[in-house]
Amino acid sequence: MTIAGAVTAQSPLKSLAPPGLRLGVALSVAQVDGRDARSLAIATEHFDSITPEDLLKWEAVHPATDRFDFAAADRFVELGERHGMFVVGHVLVWHQQTPGWVFAADGDGRADRETLLSRMRAHILSVVGRYRGRIHGWDVVNEALDEDGALRRTPWSEGIGDDYIFKAFEFAHEADPDAELYYNDYNLWKPAKREGAIRIVNELRSRGLRVDAVGEQAHWGIAEPSLEQIDETLGDIPARTGVKGMFTELDIDVLPRDPAMWGADLSAKATIRAATNIYPDRLPDEQQQQLARRYASIFELVLQHRSRFSRVTFWGVTDAQSWLHEFPIPGRVNYPLLWDREGRPKPAFAAVAWVLRNPR
Repeated sequence: MTIAGAVTAQSPLKSLAPPGLRLGVALSVAQVDGRDARSLAIATEHFDSITPEDLLKWEAVHPATDRFDFAAADRFVELGERHGMFVVGHVLVWHQQTPGWVFAADGDGRADRETLLSRMRAHILSVVGRYRGRIHGWDVVNEALDEDGALRRTPWSEGIGDDYIFKAFEFAHEADPDAELYYNDYNLWKPAKREGAIRIVNELRSRGLRVDAVGEQAHWGIAEPSLEQIDETLGDIPARTGVKGMFTELDIDVLPRDPAMWGADLSAKATIRAATNIYPDRLPDEQQQQLARRYASIFELVLQHRSRFSRVTFWGVTDAQSWLHEFPIPGRVNYPLLWDREGRPKPAFAAVAWVLRNPR
C-alpha cells in the first residue's frame, strides 16, 4: 500500500495531535483578509495555531518613526480569536525587513546605543502591548547566529552590542508578562549553530529573563538534514536548556540546491534555474511518495520527543503560497507542503495524519 492510500478520511490534523502538541500554519495577508478563501478554510479546519508570514514584521507594522499600521495585524489576531487558536507573533527583532530609519541617527550616520535601545523598547511595548493577552507567544529575536554559532554582525549588534538580544527579551516580558517568548533560527541541526542557540538561551535564563522555547525553522530538503541529525537536535536543545523545542517554519524543498545558487549573478541564476526546475508541471508520483515518507519520518521523531516539544508550524498552507518558488533561485516550481496548488491534500497529508493517528 502506498502512503496515499493509508488514510482515506480527511480528519482535521489538529484533532489527531496528542495533548500538548500544537499544529500551526503561517498565514499571508490574502488569507487573513479572506481573499484566499480556499487556503483560509484549510487553515481553520486543520490547525490550532497561526503565525503571520509578514504582517507583524517591523517594516509592515511600524514603517515610519511616528507611524504604526495595525490594520492587517488586527485582522490576523481577530481571526485567531474567532477560531480559538493559539496566536503567535512574528517577529519583534530581526536584521531584515526592518526599515532603515530604525538604525539611522536623527542627523547623519548611525544611531547610537541609547537611541537604538529606546526605539527597540518603544516598538516592542507598542506592538506587544497592543496585543497583550491576545497574542500568546512571540518570536522575540530571529536569526541572530552565524553558521559557526557566533553572533551574527547586524545593525542591532553593531549599534547596541551583543546584549541587544537580552534587552529584546526584557522589553517583550515587560510588555506582556504572560506571553511565551521564543528564540527562532534556522540550521540548528548543525552542531556549531545549535551550540550558539543553547548559549543564548542559557544566558537569558541566567539573567532571570523569560524564554519558553527555541524554534528551529525547519526549511529542510528531501534528504538533509538526516533523521539522526533531527533526532539529536530534538533531544539536545531541551536537555541542555530546560526549554522546549519547536519547528516554526516547516516545509520540505523537493528541488536540488546547487551550491552555486548562492551569490550567483543573473545570467548564472538563469542557467541554474533551467537545470534545476525539474518538475515544472507536476510532482511525479514517486517524488510524492518520497515527500510523504519524509514528512512521516519527521513527525515520528516529533512524537517520540513530544514531552519536550510544543509546536509544529508549516510555513504556508498550500503549494501555491510557498516562498520556495522564489528561493534560492526565483521562478522555479516547488511542492513543499501538504496541500497542492488547488487545495487538494497530497500523500504527504495522509502520511502526517497516519503518524498522528498511530504514534509509536
